[in-house]
Amino acid sequence: MKRVVATAFPTDPCVNSPTTLGAAIRAARTQAGMRQEDAALSIGVALQTLVDIEAGKPGVSIGKILQVAQGLGVSLLVVPQSRRDAARRRLADLSEPSS
Repeated sequence: MKRVVATAFPTDPCVNSPTTLGAAIRAARTQAGMRQEDAALSIGVALQTLVDIEAGKPGVSIGKILQVAQGLGVSLLVVPQSRRDAARRRLADLSEPSS
């Protein structure tokens, strides 16, 4: 069986493209040690749907993307653009290890 290699989450929490969202979903799956086949089966989506999402293909429905994100524990937050920089700073503070 092929070993799953963990990939890192995007450093910027702002999702501004299907590619960025796909990278975050791939990171969640690989950090959980799941193969694409196993993740798709457990979430209840077609393997090709998961492959397309991770590849950043723009044609996947938002409903399927949200289903996969939820199934892998990826949260999507909605923040007004006027508060985006403040939200980035706060999220960066939360992701730093406590001393």
